[in-house]
Amino acid sequence: MPRPISAAIDLTALAHNLATIRSLVPQSKIWSIVKANAYGHGLARVLPGLRKTDGFGVLDLDAAIKLRELGWAGPILLLEGFFHATDLEGIDRYSLTTIIHSDEQLQMLEATRLTKPVNIQLKMNTGMNRLGYRPEVYPAAWQRARACPNIGQITLMTHFSDADNGRGVEYQMGEFERGAKELTGPRCLANSAAVLWHARTHANWVRPGILLYGASPSGVAAALANHSFLPAMTLTSEIVAVQTLAPGDTVGYGSSYKAEKPMRIGVVACGYADGYPRAAPSGTPIMVDHIKTQLVGRVSMDMITVDLTALPMAGIGSKVQLWGAELSVDEVAQACGTVGYELLCALAPRVSVCVV
Repeated sequence: MPRPISAAIDLTALAHNLATIRSLVPQSKIWSIVKANAYGHGLARVLPGLRKTDGFGVLDLDAAIKLRELGWAGPILLLEGFFHATDLEGIDRYSLTTIIHSDEQLQMLEATRLTKPVNIQLKMNTGMNRLGYRPEVYPAAWQRARACPNIGQITLMTHFSDADNGRGVEYQMGEFERGAKELTGPRCLANSAAVLWHARTHANWVRPGILLYGASPSGVAAALANHSFLPAMTLTSEIVAVQTLAPGDTVGYGSSYKAEKPMRIGVVACGYADGYPRAAPSGTPIMVDHIKTQLVGRVSMDMITVDLTALPMAGIGSKVQLWGAELSVDEVAQACGTVGYELLCALAPRVSVCVV
């Protein structure tokens, strides 16, 4: 028999989340971001649930090619652009759209021979300070791109660093407008947080990622309370053993948890080798037989231990939900000092996955 841990990917939830986003941005087209193997959900698995998108955003050429092989004929955007001149052959062959964020990329495009012009998104660095042209040099880059016969449509784009917090987008929008005020072309600005909280950024295209999977861009589950997003991944396992502790007994590596009273402890088939965060402290929420309880002791490679003291009917074979339909991945991540993005992306290859 296989180990009982498994993840279920809900295509109905994905389609629902995409439709919810579309209701928030009725005048915009949507790039559905499926980088990092669709945030851990599996690129091939999510495609049927997201087929009503206008385009897909991926990180690299291999993922773009996989989407074409899976039958997607619509737009595909390379979110970091290309890395070597040889990548342009694949961009041309598979009719991809690419980010351009540097003179080096422009130079490679100018020097190559393509069968048709490639559409680009010209990235402005408005304060994230990772990729892109500063506002003061952006118009010159746009003029250079416009003069290149290998370039077709030019979309103006940037990426927000603080759309999910109090700083917001005002400063970066000001920088974007300063650099783009004389320039024509579609705009692509909003990430998931901006889709939710900054309507002025919606423009011609938006680029939601984490919202498609039903988690919060701020990392706080309550931030989605006024919306109907559904978790697309549910990670479950079972209790495989039960221990009874006396006061003073300890649990797990390092004896980091000591019982202060008599306790029943359930051992769950899940550990950091499955993608569960090793940093999860005692008190991290977990569901057993649809009742919320908590992790106790240190996460090990293949097992975690949970408090069953208040669940007298729970025992070997009891169903456990690590996160998903009953327990937000954001709530688990917050207890671990991280964000839901990391937990979803960390799902290990050894975990069995089904599509529902």
